[in-house]
Amino acid sequence: MRNRELVLGTPRGRVRVLDEPTYTFGSADNLRRYESEIHLGASKPHSIHGVSIDEKWSVVFGAGGGPTTVHQHSAVEFDGRLFLAVGNQVVCLDLQTARMEWSLEVDCASCFGVYWDDRHRALISRGELQISRLSLKGETIWATSGRDIFTEGFRCLPMAIEVIDFNHEVYLLDYLTGRVRNGDRPRWP
Repeated sequence: MRNRELVLGTPRGRVRVLDEPTYTFGSADNLRRYESEIHLGASKPHSIHGVSIDEKWSVVFGAGGGPTTVHQHSAVEFDGRLFLAVGNQVVCLDLQTARMEWSLEVDCASCFGVYWDDRHRALISRGELQISRLSLKGETIWATSGRDIFTEGFRCLPMAIEVIDFNHEVYLLDYLTGRVRNGDRPRWP
């Protein structure tokens, strides 16, 4: 089984996020070793992602909820911090110290990704059941659900967040309030 990974170039160095589906917390028999292990929540982790930066430090996170894998929207860097989607959580990690600043359950199922929209200075989590805007301090500013699960598309547009549910219904969410905006809804290409 080939591990999935994401590599981000940041001012602090090269960040590597690696999917670790076979990692066992507390075991000496893992393929890779991490300096720190952080288990988020009380349930058995269904998603495990390792993070390292230029071989300076490493940490592995495990979270419950639905299982997730590492892909291009699993993490985003902003202002010396890494925001990581793992399971049903978003984690904020200081890239200088490798210290976890906060973690937040953003969906009761899975967090499919995390996005930074510079124009609106908005940190957005794309969950299976809800889209949320988060503060940089780890608080939910707003959360919006739809009629069905959000599996068919997501993108940050200049004027709104576009998300498409399982039934192909398009939602345009206001960056400031999270409310579904009225008006024409573009179709996903």
